[in-house]
Amino acid sequence: MARIALADCPDKAGKKVEVSGWIDIRRDHGKLIFVDLRDESGIIQAVVTPKQEEAHKIAAEIRPEWVVTLRGLIKERPEGMRNKNIPTGSIELEVHEIEVLNEAETPPFEISGDAYDISEEVRLQYRYIDLRRARLQKNLRLRSDFSHKVRQYLHGEGFTEIETPNFTKSTPEGSRDFLVPSRMQPGHFYALPQSPQQYKQLLMSSGFEKYFQLARCFRDEDLRADRSFEHTQVDMEMSFVTREQIMKVVEDMYTSVCEDMGYKIKEKPFPVFTYAEAIKKHGADKFDLRENEKESGILAFAWVIDFPLFEKTDDDTWTYSHNPFTGPKPEDEEKLASGKDIEKIISQQCDLVCNGHEVGGGGIRINKAELLQKVFEIIGHSPEKVDEQFGHILTAFKHGAPPEGGMGLGLDRMVAILAGEVSLREVQAFPTTSGGRTAVMEAPSEVSDEQLEELGLQIKKTKK
Repeated sequence: MARIALADCPDKAGKKVEVSGWIDIRRDHGKLIFVDLRDESGIIQAVVTPKQEEAHKIAAEIRPEWVVTLRGLIKERPEGMRNKNIPTGSIELEVHEIEVLNEAETPPFEISGDAYDISEEVRLQYRYIDLRRARLQKNLRLRSDFSHKVRQYLHGEGFTEIETPNFTKSTPEGSRDFLVPSRMQPGHFYALPQSPQQYKQLLMSSGFEKYFQLARCFRDEDLRADRSFEHTQVDMEMSFVTREQIMKVVEDMYTSVCEDMGYKIKEKPFPVFTYAEAIKKHGADKFDLRENEKESGILAFAWVIDFPLFEKTDDDTWTYSHNPFTGPKPEDEEKLASGKDIEKIISQQCDLVCNGHEVGGGGIRINKAELLQKVFEIIGHSPEKVDEQFGHILTAFKHGAPPEGGMGLGLDRMVAILAGEVSLREVQAFPTTSGGRTAVMEAPSEVSDEQLEELGLQIKKTKK
């Protein structure tokens, strides 16, 4: 007899079946023992009678979260005893045999509720148990569905999915890098990518005119509910496009994907605000256009454009407002080349906001070596430093780089919005805690002296 999913049991009335899963609830009524069995497809009520002597004896011992196989007969439940709240509520399993596959200790917390009131540290320590709860199962399946539909859409639009390296070079791109020491070149380090920014621009120089990937991005920054050390980005880039064409691709994709998943878009096409308009009207460049619709599954998307290319730092020097590769508007290209009227240079950046959150950013990139060099000059980098950190991409630009642009869209943040969650950790399988500890495996951790010696590293002890 082959195992079947619990969701398929209503179609098996009058037939013998084998099902497996976790004990959700056990209720001992003396002669009758009721068990709710749970697998990934759903839940079913099973009943064990004293007539099945061996099964009844085992049923008296089993406890919640034990993993078992039940064999028996699917029976229609009387009309007045049906549970209309679950898909399997019209039937129950008359148990003939019970096979215990694995016993379980008492769980550290209940998994029947939503868990918002349970300590995050404890939930993530036992994340494999936490993930059994219905809310998180639903969130991760929603994430899978969203990712699948995004891939489908982009493949349908002629994009090529290409993976870029996770070992790359440390370059200043806004956040701290996570560094990885090299065993083969002692004293040298790789960096985990904050985004695939430079690689996707190099792919445009390689002749791939439409690229995308669901890229892992790593940033050593302070953590909060909507920010984590690592996240997934729907990363895309296109050659020979305008900013408006990029915006249309993204808008059409998110409209198609989200509506296919049952969500309603508040306004189509997405409204467009300049940065100055957004600040004047909303006081920020990310805002919520919903009014009395905040719990209704409505998505209020909007674009923000025409940001300043540069902004002042606290010490009164210039830095880029988004990243050094963002291009100026064509009419401001001469200002950038001359280094004059820096505060008046407007970028071709476009940010996407949804329900009060920034969910993506991008635009037209710089594809000329001399202009990129000028950006680094304005923000105070020496020619030697620029050549050391960015010489590879400057050289690529000198070998025929096309005009291009694209977007990086935060997948975790968008899925959290769709799921109605505040924290990204509720839509990630094994996230880090707010204190930076990884789920279950408790990293970061110390390593052996032998490993340090192999890498040519020495730990500097600091006073507490």
